[in-house]
Amino acid sequence: MTTTVYERCAELISAADGLLITAGAGIGVDSGLPDFRGPQGFWGAYPALGRARIAFEQIANPAAFTERPRLAWGFYGHRLKLYRQTVPHEGFAILRQIGERLPHGACVFTSNVDGQFQRAGFAAERISECHGSIHHLQCLDGCDDSIWSADEFQPELDEEACLLRSEFPLCPRCGSIARPNILMFGDWGWHSERSDVQQARLHAWLRQVGQPLVIEVGAGTRIPTVRLLGERSKGQLIRINPGEPQLPLGKGVSIAAGSLLALRSIAACLV
Repeated sequence: MTTTVYERCAELISAADGLLITAGAGIGVDSGLPDFRGPQGFWGAYPALGRARIAFEQIANPAAFTERPRLAWGFYGHRLKLYRQTVPHEGFAILRQIGERLPHGACVFTSNVDGQFQRAGFAAERISECHGSIHHLQCLDGCDDSIWSADEFQPELDEEACLLRSEFPLCPRCGSIARPNILMFGDWGWHSERSDVQQARLHAWLRQVGQPLVIEVGAGTRIPTVRLLGERSKGQLIRINPGEPQLPLGKGVSIAAGSLLALRSIAACLV
């Protein structure tokens, strides 16, 4: 009998002793998060920016916080509220359960800044966010290297105009406007210390794992950081991506499907 792609995934899981989950923006689509692929997708989610012909690269830029701070925080404040309200889809729980089957458990490497893995119950010390987190802030003026929680910031927004109506979050040291601790476009002021610590923990974990398996979900080629990590790892790779499933020959299994459908199908094949 011919082995299906999902049965092959189950075989790879049974042969592994640790799971590295790598994820891009595509993993959030099944949770209802917007897909910014191309300007039309971005402007569809933020029509005020579309009317002003402001591209994602222009607003996701530290210069926007200096030049148009209420607009910049209107955009990031909306995203912060959205991520706080979003419930991670079932696929996150499936990934966590797969990791729990393996001797070394699971670690996460993601370019997403939304904190969805933490909301889904993954331990914070097992998550590496290579582009930072919207749930943390830093000083826009860079008065020092401090990074602090955004929990106390509760933005009030004019969503139609994509503008912040409430007070700006401020640096507790110098009183300047704070910005998200996120690596943006054209960004020379991002404080990477928090992400550096996360990455060091991830590499320490990888050194302990003898037979790692990578499950990559929703990572595209436009910014290939996540894809390259999986391709360069010493283990096999399961790539889940409906639009860009291509995989180096002999590296593992590619699945041209959405994250939730694919992960449910893998789970159904696990004994």
